[in-house]
Amino acid sequence: MDEQDRIVAMLGTRQDPHAQARAARSQPLLLHSLTLFREIFEVVFEHRPIATVVEIGVETGEVSGLYAELGAEDVYCVEPIPSDELRAHIAENPALHLVERHSPVALAELPIADLYVLDGDHNYATVRAELDWILEHAPGALVAFHDVLWPCSRRDLYYQPSLLRSDQRHSCTEDGPTVWHDCVTSSGFVGRGAFTSAAHAGGEENGVLTAIEDAIAYDDNRRFTIVPAVFGLGLLLRADTANDTRLLGALRPYTHSRLLAAMENNRIALYTRVLAMQAEMAAHAQEADQLVRGMAERRDEIDELRRDNEALRKRHAREIGELRRRNEVLVRELEDQRRFTPALRNLAGVSGDLLRRAGGPWK
Repeated sequence: MDEQDRIVAMLGTRQDPHAQARAARSQPLLLHSLTLFREIFEVVFEHRPIATVVEIGVETGEVSGLYAELGAEDVYCVEPIPSDELRAHIAENPALHLVERHSPVALAELPIADLYVLDGDHNYATVRAELDWILEHAPGALVAFHDVLWPCSRRDLYYQPSLLRSDQRHSCTEDGPTVWHDCVTSSGFVGRGAFTSAAHAGGEENGVLTAIEDAIAYDDNRRFTIVPAVFGLGLLLRADTANDTRLLGALRPYTHSRLLAAMENNRIALYTRVLAMQAEMAAHAQEADQLVRGMAERRDEIDELRRDNEALRKRHAREIGELRRRNEVLVRELEDQRRFTPALRNLAGVSGDLLRRAGGPWK
């Protein structure tokens, strides 16, 4: 089966119409790995003799193994905080060598490479320092850069904790960029503690692409080109060698593809819209939680009022009962008074008569 047949099979056949859907849902929502550029690196290795590779910023080691598969004898994987998955992958391949150091310091400790792949800290200061060292000490090397397009092309990103001095960093924020407006936002491309972004884009010494442009500004022997897909793969070649001239020509269908550029723009627009929708959903969920908490609080207040009302009702019933008992006593007393009043009047009359007869004051 040739490559075209494999692609057709992946996209689906009459017998398997859901193959493309399965392939689509097996991918992460945001494609970001350098492994997606395999066919680009295949072209590179076809036109360049590459025995030694230095890779700065390593994911799982899968792309590191790709360089070895394509012909590299030694691949130095510079990753200061390697994951267990990366360690295991490197241990399985004798061509891969783990370097637990930060860049650009690690560069001077390694053999000169034929290919440098820069995919570490995506900011001006780091990339500029890495590239300056390579141009001085490995002028014949090919340099590949990831993330040369949005969001890091003209805006620094700082992995945390950052080792850069304060004068090497722009004012930064936990918020992130979005393609839907020019400001950063909490619903944008955020690091959630892993990285921060420069608060503003553009200007001097800001972003990966700006660092590359400044480093080669006065070097007429360099040619820089970009594959406009998956955040952008940049390639820095020599303009004065036949191999690199042919390589530039072989890469032209990718680097000059308006289709790839349009699809990348659409991809980041859709993804940042998803981020915004997720933030909106989270906000609505928070509002719903607040409403539920408010309803629970009101319910507690109503229950408390009901308890207070019941206590008042019982107290009122007791007071009414007591008042009724007192009223009954008063009624009985009044009735007694009514019965005795005539007798008292008669007694008073008899007493008066007796006193008058006796010559008293009533005479």
